[in-house]
Amino acid sequence: MKGALLRCEGVVLRYVNYGEADRIVSVFTAAWGIKKGFARSARNSRKRFGPALEPFSQAVFHWRQGRGDLWTLQEADLLTPRSGLRTDLDRLALAGYGVELVELLAAETEDYQRIYELLCSYLDYLERGGDHDVARLLLELRLVYLLGYIPHLLHCSECLKIFDNEPICFDSQRGGSLCRDCAGTNDLEVSLGSLGSLARSLRVSHHRFDGFKLGATTIRDGHLLLSQVLRQILPREPNSLKFLARVSARESES
Repeated sequence: MKGALLRCEGVVLRYVNYGEADRIVSVFTAAWGIKKGFARSARNSRKRFGPALEPFSQAVFHWRQGRGDLWTLQEADLLTPRSGLRTDLDRLALAGYGVELVELLAAETEDYQRIYELLCSYLDYLERGGDHDVARLLLELRLVYLLGYIPHLLHCSECLKIFDNEPICFDSQRGGSLCRDCAGTNDLEVSLGSLGSLARSLRVSHHRFDGFKLGATTIRDGHLLLSQVLRQILPREPNSLKFLARVSARESES
């Protein structure tokens, strides 16, 4: 007997074509996190699925329980196609990085609702033409925060001294920011102004991307320290980073 027909909202992370017409789709949902669905004849059926199974699309999925953890997708009602992300190389690279980052880190939490909201807001901001550096930095910072891995920012992670116009180092393996006395030979210095901007951005809702103006120093420092944190917690380096680096290099040269 077939199981009950269920429904949920989700964002397509990626898909793999299977056989001549089928597709296996990875979806991030607010209710269950990442689920994989088997969509029979998906590449032939515009009526049942259409563009709803394309990466970054947001839809309501109708499904039945399949074998093991694999859903059997019946149909999908498209909510937001985000087709602009698939037609612009820079946005495509950043969107691809964002969904892979969420996919790699989703197992670290059961707070799927806020991660889902963050991912949707990030993709929407990119499609609206938002600042690429701001988008990436806020996504990484908020993911680290929501997963409980946010490092110490405005005080020394070892002696707990509150910083006041002094050289500051950073080492994620030692908890985050360090005063010069505790840092020893650590040579990654970051600006107190950058740390203050990052800390203030965490006081704003994870939905909000518009309205942020972050300087070049904050972007640089934020990238350096978040790269350290992410290397610690990710199970592997995202494959999309290489593509993102190539696109960024091409943009810098043009």
